[in-house]
Amino acid sequence: MQVVYDSLILLLRLFITANSRFNLKSKQALIGRSESFKVLEQFRKTYSHPAIWFHAASLGEFEQGLPLMQAMKEASPQSPLVVTFFSPSGYEQRKNHPLPDLVCYLPFDTRRNAEKFVTLLNPRLAIFIKYEYWWHMLKALHDRRIAIYTISTLFTPQHIFFKFYGGLHRQMLHFFHHIFVQTEASKKLLNNIGVRHVTVSGDTRFDRVLQTTSQPKAIEKIEAFVGDDLVLIGGSIWKEDMRVIRAFINASAGEMKFIIAPHLVDYEHIHQITSSLKVPFTLFTEEQTTSDCSVMVLDTMGLLSQTYQYGHFAYIGGAFGDGLHNILEAATFGLPLVFGNKGLYKFPEAQHLAKQGGAFPIAHGDEATAQLTKLREQPEHRATAGQINRQYVRNQAGATQIILNHIKKHEGTGI
Repeated sequence: MQVVYDSLILLLRLFITANSRFNLKSKQALIGRSESFKVLEQFRKTYSHPAIWFHAASLGEFEQGLPLMQAMKEASPQSPLVVTFFSPSGYEQRKNHPLPDLVCYLPFDTRRNAEKFVTLLNPRLAIFIKYEYWWHMLKALHDRRIAIYTISTLFTPQHIFFKFYGGLHRQMLHFFHHIFVQTEASKKLLNNIGVRHVTVSGDTRFDRVLQTTSQPKAIEKIEAFVGDDLVLIGGSIWKEDMRVIRAFINASAGEMKFIIAPHLVDYEHIHQITSSLKVPFTLFTEEQTTSDCSVMVLDTMGLLSQTYQYGHFAYIGGAFGDGLHNILEAATFGLPLVFGNKGLYKFPEAQHLAKQGGAFPIAHGDEATAQLTKLREQPEHRATAGQINRQYVRNQAGATQIILNHIKKHEGTGI
């Protein structure tokens, strides 16, 4: 199986190299990885104390792990904090974040790269956020008796660990010092394959979302746009999502306001959003907003989490494509939620809120229109659903402290 794994890593490297001629993200990833060892060597000249290493696949995982990064930095200020990314989406947006002492790409997972990387970094411990299991990196850490943790992890029966051909991946799980999972179901799956070093801690995203929304920043331009009107926020919207909500938007534009945040803010994706609209719209970056516009499109990054404070209910995108996007930011502001019904087995929070009555999965445009119309026309229904969501987020907080307490117990109070 290791031969197959190594062959897949080689194919991945060849694919990114070939794709870099046409794709900016692949080009960024290739160039960034070529510089990882250079920046790491320079880092070692600056910091002599062993580092605490966090690995995040992309931006979402970084945000998920940020509360624990902050807690670890506070508990062990003498230890430099290193964050690696696999995806350029995460690296490009957080490479200048003030908390880590070093941010770089994780090299391709070959034995030579892994041994060189771990030898240079020589971390005190390593923490992998949610997922990504790299055989050679994990083995290099394990062989050097460096404690490895994975946090906010979620397992489903569909994962390779639970397939007859998943032997190599099952072995990776035994490299971890401890595995912190989101759910009891995940723990049971691991126990069934003989993995016992597991704790149900919950999801650190709840801690993070409460951090970011506890003191929301006013956005004057949005305040002026929404006024006293009822507002629907469309978060992380793809063209597939516009197909199911466009009828409601176009029919309701005279009765309320809409703020739509495309998942990506390049010209192509913004055009996919605006071409579905039959009513006047404005872009956030435009200097002036005309009074007859009912729709504002957020054509810039970084505003969505704070924009939810101005909404009364929300449609969250992604479920009809690569997976449902973050629903917790909207939920913590007490917004009832509507989203697609595809792939929700990977998102326990979506399933829980749907079961409790705070969220409403839909299969197509007619269902979306019906649910959104009900939320528009029934304030009591809206308020009840919103309160369910707000309370759910608060009840789920605390994973960061559970994980930190465990690590302190096993690695020492000074980490």
